[in-house]
Amino acid sequence: MKKVIAIIALGITGFAAKAQSPSSTATQTVNLNLSNAIELTFTGSGSATGAAVNLAFNTVNDYANGVTSANQELRVRSNRRFGVTVRTNNANFTYTGSVSPAPVMPVSGVLGLKVGSNSTGGAIASPFSTTAYAGLTSAAQNLLTNANNGGNQLFSVSYEAQPGFTYPAGTYTVDVVYTATQL
Repeated sequence: MKKVIAIIALGITGFAAKAQSPSSTATQTVNLNLSNAIELTFTGSGSATGAAVNLAFNTVNDYANGVTSANQELRVRSNRRFGVTVRTNNANFTYTGSVSPAPVMPVSGVLGLKVGSNSTGGAIASPFSTTAYAGLTSAAQNLLTNANNGGNQLFSVSYEAQPGFTYPAGTYTVDVVYTATQL
């Protein structure tokens, strides 16, 4: 009987020893090294270069009243609050046509911009608004200030050109440059 109890005791001890498996733990630190990031794109093209905006002057009323464009939507993705400025790449339009010497059409007083919509959480900076066109220049002007960070901050703009009857037929070109800057 002592042998049976001893065998049972050894069996239980052996079983208990097998239930306590050895273990080991390893730890690793993961660091997220975030950099400040910002991107400004046109939603229509998905890139930093928007499609050309063609404002056609076909009638006397176009010359008398000006011509406006459809809204052009831009998207900012930024991990910090930001502002947007706008300027033209030149003080004058570049002329392509048959008149020589080439006429000089200044951007100021001819090309205006209006904000169509703004869901960035930022303020529209004066002189720009959602109700009236304000003139563009080759000097950077604040367009949006203190906008919220996020991955889909949208705003749209439209253009109005009023060259009057002063300039001959041809194509007058200028680039409008938007710059988003983190605060």
